[in-house]
Amino acid sequence: MLKGILAISGQPGLFKLVAEAKNSIIVESLLTGKRQPAYATSKISSLDDIAIFTQTGEVSLKEVLKSIAEKENKEAVAKLDGNALKAYFGEVLPEYDQDRVYTSDMKKVIQWYNLLQKNDLLNVEEEEEATEEKTEE
Repeated sequence: MLKGILAISGQPGLFKLVAEAKNSIIVESLLTGKRQPAYATSKISSLDDIAIFTQTGEVSLKEVLKSIAEKENKEAVAKLDGNALKAYFGEVLPEYDQDRVYTSDMKKVIQWYNLLQKNDLLNVEEEEEATEEKTEE
């Protein structure tokens, strides 16, 4: 689901990995559709590697996005601020660590969810079926 989707520090939105070049990678913006190089000097994070702090450890971003998709019936999330955002996050991830997960982190997760949803990149069911098929083999 999130394989090949990247967040680049200092750049708005998310990016899809297109190709690898000699000293960079080529990414395509999910916001604009434009392709550009991303260099090793940029802080690049794969959404597959991101997790949210909880009281007992960490939960993968994939699980949080899946929970949001189930709550929203795969629709976009309306813009939320402050306490409404914290309450919403408490519904989708009740055990999130309120000391280490900031409002800015919550906003980013919601923005990412909406962007992935808009670009039809949230294939929660397909992911589950693929996992089930691997387990059955």
